[in-house]
Amino acid sequence: MLKIIQNWFERYFSDEEAVIVFLLLVISTFLILTLGALVAPVIASIVIAYILQGLVVKLQRLGFRHIYAVLTVFAAFLGVTLATVLVLLPMVATQVSSLFKELPNMLSNAQSLIKLLPQQYPEIISEEAVASIYSQVTNEVTSFTQWVLSFSLSSIPTVIAIMIYAVLVPIMVFFFLKDKDQLLASFSSILPTERRLMKEIWRESNVQFANYIRGKVLEIVIVGVATYLAFVWVGLEYSVLLAILVGLSVVIPYIGAAVVTIPVALIGLFQFGWGSDFIWLMVIYGVIQGLDGNVLVPLLFSEVVNLHPVIIITSVLLFGGFWGIWGVFFAIPLATLIKAIFAAWPRISRPSAQI
Repeated sequence: MLKIIQNWFERYFSDEEAVIVFLLLVISTFLILTLGALVAPVIASIVIAYILQGLVVKLQRLGFRHIYAVLTVFAAFLGVTLATVLVLLPMVATQVSSLFKELPNMLSNAQSLIKLLPQQYPEIISEEAVASIYSQVTNEVTSFTQWVLSFSLSSIPTVIAIMIYAVLVPIMVFFFLKDKDQLLASFSSILPTERRLMKEIWRESNVQFANYIRGKVLEIVIVGVATYLAFVWVGLEYSVLLAILVGLSVVIPYIGAAVVTIPVALIGLFQFGWGSDFIWLMVIYGVIQGLDGNVLVPLLFSEVVNLHPVIIITSVLLFGGFWGIWGVFFAIPLATLIKAIFAAWPRISRPSAQI
């Protein structure tokens, strides 16, 4: 048994750089799991700076000096952030408040619709089953409303933390963009001089990271805006709130689109009832989802390494369980990174024994 372990260790960890990479992965994972909440602003700043770095490079190629390219991109980032905080968030808050006020009326309409089911389809559903279903739905809605109220009362520390992050994150993003070369040089100084394995892993995963993250942000914006315009056109209430949910749903492959369809269908049903308007709403929503999956995703992620759907869903569940929404967002890039590490990891092949 010991001989088997020794042979395995010599095969995969005989390279000094492989040992260092393994230790860096273990230490990084441990720090994120234990100190993730404390270093969340730093991680968020690195991610945002990484996304914006592509724009800085493009401006430099157009002839901008580095500092002017950084200032231009940073000003655009602040403008988008302020527009989101000052325009979008108040609209979302207003629609959420209105939605909770309308919940009793929605439940009443739902009760009226459900009560008609035993009369229309007596051989399929009984009045007792309808009463049981309605009772369960009412209890769940009541519990959810109580949870929202308790959350709003206990969220004052969270609001304070968000205000602190709102100041710290932009400052760190600016310095990550401005002093990227110096920071990378300082980090590289503590690494081995020979970094063949690290360079190979980075070269393999960097393109995937950049394409995926920037493409996913663009997909969220395109799907969200298209959904908002479509919902406004058909006259659906809470269009801003639902469009944001639909846009964010693309973060979770396969699962997100299925889950967000439920609130869209329910609100459309409560507003329009069983009629042509509701059918048009669902047809338009289905067209948007179809264009996203069959046109937009292949166009934006043509350079991303294909992963099997089982691996994608497993990665979403695993990393989402570890790191919440950040883990869900970066599930595919992290899975790609792991794949790149396995592909580049040095192995010493041993000759088979002669018989």
